[in-house]
Amino acid sequence: MIRCRYWHLSIDELKKVTYDPKKVLVWEIKCSKDEAAHFGVFFYRNGTPWDYASIHGIVFYYNMISRDEVNRIAEFLKGKFGGEIKEKGERVFLADSREIYSPKEIADLATELGNKFETSTEISVEFENFSVQEQEQSNFPSSKLLPIPGK
Repeated sequence: MIRCRYWHLSIDELKKVTYDPKKVLVWEIKCSKDEAAHFGVFFYRNGTPWDYASIHGIVFYYNMISRDEVNRIAEFLKGKFGGEIKEKGERVFLADSREIYSPKEIADLATELGNKFETSTEISVEFENFSVQEQEQSNFPSSKLLPIPGK
């Protein structure tokens, strides 16, 4: 099994890539307002841990973001993807929300988040069973590849 992550990607870089969406394990869009205030929207194909269970759906975490803005982010994401809003600490889950995996869908969401919430954005995408040949054909910048050691 070959796992790898491409990180610190811009929206424009992600728009240029191609890959099999079935191979995406995790994606994340980090939205920064300044050095401390930020939030991140992410999705784990296998579900995000909630105590001893996993919840499937889009999730976001936040740091130094006002409660009003957390509510705006949650309502924005719920409007786009559906799901039941559940909170645990500084994470907001959209349980059973619609899932996205394609580079266009993720890049479009990053664009919308950046514009709507006035943030800079940075994207990472992690793959499972993503062969060297697929990596070469994907058009991801090789300088942004982070191999993940494992089996």
